[in-house]
Amino acid sequence: MGYENLDKLIETVRILRSPTGCEWDRAQTHASLRPNMLEEAYEAVDAIVSGDMKHLKEELGDVLLQVLLHSQIADDEGVFNLDDVAKGLNEKLIHRHPHVFGDVKVNSTDEILDNWDKLKQEEKPHRKSAMDGISKSQSALMSAQKISKRAVKQGFEWPDEKTLYECIHSEFKEFKEAVEEKDREHMEEEMGDILFAVVNLARWNKIDAEQALLKANKKFMARFRKMEELAEKPLEEYDFREYDILWNRAKECISADC
Repeated sequence: MGYENLDKLIETVRILRSPTGCEWDRAQTHASLRPNMLEEAYEAVDAIVSGDMKHLKEELGDVLLQVLLHSQIADDEGVFNLDDVAKGLNEKLIHRHPHVFGDVKVNSTDEILDNWDKLKQEEKPHRKSAMDGISKSQSALMSAQKISKRAVKQGFEWPDEKTLYECIHSEFKEFKEAVEEKDREHMEEEMGDILFAVVNLARWNKIDAEQALLKANKKFMARFRKMEELAEKPLEEYDFREYDILWNRAKECISADC
């Protein structure tokens, strides 16, 4: 199976970065492209969620472009090139799959993931804490999930779900106290504790908090748009009781597909 189009794409990116190429592409750096990398990755995820394979193909191309641009920039600087990236990734995949490329026996996906984490730690001996290596660029919600999982792997876990619920209720109580004190900094701290505790509740029940919130956002926007359709006057003129009635009408209408 040949990859002629991939080779053509690599050459196109090289030309764009060359002295006779595109001024914008030549001006880019790893730092300037950071927002693009994040944006393209999120758009690819949106395409996955939508189930639109044509859209996904396009968005994966945009993600690939970011990889090629960063690799070409590094090549121009004499640091590494795309082949180095591919070589490193291939070696890592083989090393972290000894049950495929070696003689390690596994009985479940949990064992595969445990082996992955152990091998990853061996590759990065400079990491002394379980908290080392957590991305500072991902969303706070995603970071919270990872932090929680890392802590649990070290045995730092609630004894049962009841205790976790008690912790969440306690955090709400502490937030209410901060509100009564009118202490903004304390309020922010306690709100963070509430959100972190809820993330742990999601993890306990094997729910991806990021995906759960994305679905909630989508559901809320759909209902709000329906409210805008059903409104008989500008929404800002509605009082709370009218809003509540309209909200429930919107929910019923969406359920009935009206």
